[in-house]
Amino acid sequence: MYYIVYGFLYLLSLLPMWLLYGVSDGIALLLYAVIRYRRGVVLGNLRIAFPEMTDAGRLRIAKRFYRNFTDNFIETIKLLSASERFLRKRFVIDNPEVFDDFYNQGRKIQLHMGHIFNWEVANLAMPLLTPYTFIVVYMPVENKAFERLFLHLRGRTGTVLLPATKMQRSIIPYRNTQYMLALVADQAPGGPEHSYWLNFFGRPTPFVRGPERGARIADIPVVFPRVYKSRRGYYRAELITIAEHPAELPEGELTRRYRQLLEESIRKEPDSWLWSHKRWKFTWTPGFSPYWIEQESFAPSE
Repeated sequence: MYYIVYGFLYLLSLLPMWLLYGVSDGIALLLYAVIRYRRGVVLGNLRIAFPEMTDAGRLRIAKRFYRNFTDNFIETIKLLSASERFLRKRFVIDNPEVFDDFYNQGRKIQLHMGHIFNWEVANLAMPLLTPYTFIVVYMPVENKAFERLFLHLRGRTGTVLLPATKMQRSIIPYRNTQYMLALVADQAPGGPEHSYWLNFFGRPTPFVRGPERGARIADIPVVFPRVYKSRRGYYRAELITIAEHPAELPEGELTRRYRQLLEESIRKEPDSWLWSHKRWKFTWTPGFSPYWIEQESFAPSE
């Protein structure tokens, strides 16, 4: 099964980008207008994030989102045969000196990222653009053929992939390595009672605790890469240091800073975030008050 899927996708990846983007446009229209894939979720999330907008304004964002969404997968398929030259051309870091400075100091780095397109291009390009050992935490998928395919794809340029389900044990061999650890920190947590709660687009939202706790315990600098699109298929990243010494921050401050940067980034390019995932699937209740970390001392129920 793996070789059949891999062979078909590899041949597809050899097609020129203009043709692949034509396929993407057709699929995007199909998903939005015919299949209506998670359209209710997308529009519901947009209503939460942008209540001040008209329905027409949110629909425009939704339509652009679906094209970016299908572009993300089409570009990922292209990565199966993409050359190093292709990657360096398609993903550029605006201020790489941020990485260089921390590396020359002998320090590790955590990247706190978001579901902003195209994270697969960034994953493959990053090992080519930094001297760090690049480690990405991923969530295993049930289909073993597709998991094998993604492990091959994401590891082509040297990325080290660690399963989130075995993170603490899997990272042990790299504890004495000067690494850059990439964490997608905007995912919905497994349980709202094991989260930090704070406002995100004006609504109480749970954030996973792991990224902040790991950075504070080891005092690892945290960087937010603000990824944005310069034109279709071309991405850039502005590196913003969230904290040089997270151990010196009060609990919750790192997550608050990340939340602010992520929200600002989404507002600048709202169609580039993954609106199809259920980010607000947990509803705030007074029982979560102990986990409220906004700077104001009162929780929403008070």
